[in-house]
Amino acid sequence: MTTLLILEGNSPEFNDAGNIAARAFESLFKWIDPALDLVTLFPYRVAPTEADMSAADGIVFTGAGVAWSVDGEEGLAQVRAMELALRSGKPIWGSCNGMQLAAHVLGGTVGISANDHEVPLAKEMQITEAGATHPMMAGRQSGFSVPCIHRDIVVKLPAQAKHLAGNAHTPIQAFAYEADGIDLWATQYHPELSLAEIAGFVRARGIFADHAVMAEDLDIAEENAEAAARLGASPEDLTTEARTTELRNWVTHVKAQQR
Repeated sequence: MTTLLILEGNSPEFNDAGNIAARAFESLFKWIDPALDLVTLFPYRVAPTEADMSAADGIVFTGAGVAWSVDGEEGLAQVRAMELALRSGKPIWGSCNGMQLAAHVLGGTVGISANDHEVPLAKEMQITEAGATHPMMAGRQSGFSVPCIHRDIVVKLPAQAKHLAGNAHTPIQAFAYEADGIDLWATQYHPELSLAEIAGFVRARGIFADHAVMAEDLDIAEENAEAAARLGASPEDLTTEARTTELRNWVTHVKAQQR
């Protein structure tokens, strides 16, 4: 059996309001492989332990909707969890906030995007030379669009990181760090999220209020070519199989490390 440990990125206040980023991962992983054993922990409530990391075959850091950046004092609980995960040697997945968190802990730089929010898609994604041969990007070709919703970005990669993909809005959209016993894959975009789920975020307004007008197209774009085109994609980009490419590759990678 393969056990995945999912570490929730949102604060207790967000969780109590029904915003639990781990739920999208739980649903998707069960779609990928119903036999996966999933354990979800909430680092802002209770600090994960070395035993928690050791019991997992792979570790996931979710995205987050918190107001602070990963290098702020408010995010210290997540920093400590990432430090522990990196020391475990287990395969790690970082999504959005999770990617920024990993970059920060490994010595990179994060900040608020000068290009404003990127919602609801990362469009015209370009795979780098390193990405073209990396197993995380297997099945991808440059030019794809993928669900995305974020404010902060990785400004500078950690030394030894492999830059795998980017676009005009956010040059660093995916990276891997495979050195010093660390096995980490990360994306700024959200392979775990459907466009309908992103529609819920923009309808909730908050910092993404300016994008609420997209909600109706987001609801139907996975089946409606005209709606997808208005958002900057094709329905083929948005099928569950296409948008989850990197995460399906990661699950395969995790299982391979068990052998």
